[in-house]
Amino acid sequence: MENLQGQNLPVDYLPILIQLVVAAGFGITTIIGTHLIGPKVRTANKLTSFESGVEVIGNARQPFSIKYFLVAILFVIFDVEVIFMYPWAVNFREFGMEGLIEMFIFMGLLLLGFIYVIKKKALNWD
Repeated sequence: MENLQGQNLPVDYLPILIQLVVAAGFGITTIIGTHLIGPKVRTANKLTSFESGVEVIGNARQPFSIKYFLVAILFVIFDVEVIFMYPWAVNFREFGMEGLIEMFIFMGLLLLGFIYVIKKKALNWD
């Protein structure tokens, strides 16, 4: 199936097309199947909220601290930054001294961001 001129033929994309058809077919079949097989009777008791066997008390729209979101966003930001170091570690020898200096600059900026977060007390739960 490999073309000697370096051109891609339509038959080269057949495995990708098959995978897309199987994935879409599975999704559509699952949605239709659960709709046809699932329960049809909707009573007031079935439509009520259920949380670990405890009856719902009060309004779910009560305010809570933004710290949860802030810590989650900071975790994602620093986690994504760490993910950028993996390709660098794999290709460390190819980058040489220039790559090492660039990574030190990157880690320094990351450390400055972390120090800023600590100075702003963004990770304190108080």
